[in-house]
Amino acid sequence: MENRVGVRLIAATLVLGLLPAPGVLAIEARIEGIEGSVADNIRHYLEGLDETQYSRTRLEGESRRRTAEAMRVYGYYEPQIEARLAEGEAPEYVELAIEPGPRVRIETLDFRLEGDAREDPPFQEAIDAFPLTVGEPLVHAPYDSLRGKLANLALERGYFEWRYADRRMEVRPFEESARLYLTLDSGPRYRFGDVAISGSHIELERLRRLLPFTPGDPYLAGELASFNQRLGQTEWFRSVTVRPRLQRPPLALEEAEPGWSQAVATDGEGSYELPPRLSGAALAGTAALMARQEEFPSVPIDVSVAPADRHQFEVGVGYVTDVGPRMRFSWEQPWINRYGHGLDHDLYLSAPEQRFGGLYTLPLDNPLRDSYRFQYGLSHKDNDDTRSLEATVEGARRWEFENGWIQHLYVRTTYEDFTQGSDSEQVLLLYPGVRWSRTRTRNPTFPTWGDRQQLSLEVSDGLWGSDADFLRLTGESRWIRKIGANNRVVTGVGVGAIETDDFSLIPPSLRFFAGGDNSVRGYGYESLSPRDDEGELTGGQQMFTYSLEWQHRMTGDWWGAAFVDTGDAFDDWGPDDLKTGAGLGVRWISPVGPIRLDIAHPFDDEDNSWRLHFAIGPEF
Repeated sequence: MENRVGVRLIAATLVLGLLPAPGVLAIEARIEGIEGSVADNIRHYLEGLDETQYSRTRLEGESRRRTAEAMRVYGYYEPQIEARLAEGEAPEYVELAIEPGPRVRIETLDFRLEGDAREDPPFQEAIDAFPLTVGEPLVHAPYDSLRGKLANLALERGYFEWRYADRRMEVRPFEESARLYLTLDSGPRYRFGDVAISGSHIELERLRRLLPFTPGDPYLAGELASFNQRLGQTEWFRSVTVRPRLQRPPLALEEAEPGWSQAVATDGEGSYELPPRLSGAALAGTAALMARQEEFPSVPIDVSVAPADRHQFEVGVGYVTDVGPRMRFSWEQPWINRYGHGLDHDLYLSAPEQRFGGLYTLPLDNPLRDSYRFQYGLSHKDNDDTRSLEATVEGARRWEFENGWIQHLYVRTTYEDFTQGSDSEQVLLLYPGVRWSRTRTRNPTFPTWGDRQQLSLEVSDGLWGSDADFLRLTGESRWIRKIGANNRVVTGVGVGAIETDDFSLIPPSLRFFAGGDNSVRGYGYESLSPRDDEGELTGGQQMFTYSLEWQHRMTGDWWGAAFVDTGDAFDDWGPDDLKTGAGLGVRWISPVGPIRLDIAHPFDDEDNSWRLHFAIGPEF
């Protein structure tokens, strides 16, 4: 909270610093004789004139000077400008009558590359993208932009000895011509040198596997940023710094007191010339200079890290309409040994459900993409017609692919003592499964673009000791797209199916229910499912849900929403009718995350005409 307050104070300070100070004249420029971008630039140059610093005569002169300067960058070097201030001690506007005169045009464009950059395509591409050609009016901005772009490319791509051998803009107003010269001498391109890592509590070889480059590859600043990001994503470190070592150490020792060697050399009448004394730093500097003369000089990379806290605790309190108040307590250990193994514990409490679980992560060669995961969990649920006590142990292998898809191959053992409607059983299940998922978002807190896909398949059979035979399939797809600056579409579909010979042995944790804040709004939490002869919920063998929501920004961080949801859980595909709800809502992007408030009307529930839904957190 303190950090958030500090950020807000800083932001407010910056905003206040950008506001015009008292006494600053926001003078209006009334321009005749020229328009468009040139006129806009004149107005920009005249902003913020301080009336207290000028007499009327000097204010008119300063207006003419700034106007001429604003026109010069568009190729007008000989304009005729008349400036007249409005009457009064504090004139509100200045009238500018402008005769622009002839416009300077480009006579010569001479852009060249020297050094290794001649063979590096991005440099030539930047030159080829120069928007002006010979004969066109001179505009300064593209030339300045090209200079900056070439300089940035040189630093980003390892040309640490770059310089401009020629950088000239020769303007001849009397000839109405301009000659533009730019020659970049890039020098040699440096290669990645050795990587030195300090401060790590994790074995260095495991960190080196995260390198996006190998020593000897051409230098790219983006690769260092990628390595920095990867180290941060491991959650092993509190801070990470990755930088090239470009400093050159001094080549000689500081002058010292005479030692025995100097004394011997100067003893007697003769003289003796000693060779210069060199330090280890001097030798390193000499080696660096020699490297610069090689065909491919290299730059060492220094990496400094600080271990993350070994124990991290987090407490969360929230409220949703479905379950009422809820609390979560987590205890995370991002590392427990030098191999980077992690251990997390999580406790969740709400009125209908309580859960406690743990996850042990064993990272492999690429700790960000590949790992073994061992999970356990205990849960108790008492909701409407569902009562369940469940214990679960799971072992999984995780892969994350380059395209962002994540694959989990797992084996799960579940013991569940449950009552669901008229079904009461105690079952021990052993079933393997596979799950594929991918989540993509821009601005995760309140995505302007994003989608989530998930597909899972699980199989249980008595052949390996499971009490129930089943094949279970689930799938989900949700999409967020922004239309224009003030409209947002959120849509999603979910499906599920169980194929089994004895549905009574399937525990509630595997059956399907619909309804609630994140399902079919307008209906209670998990209130949509088939019912037995006594009217109690049994859970479904299949499930289908669909949602479509349109959001429109009302003002600032406030959005309005209109939505329609439909779906149900059922025993046979193709139910006679799906349950549908529709309504209106409000979205507020608060400092703690998006807050959603919806009021929905269920079209197939005569007992409840309206239902309120409230939730905190992003859509996914």
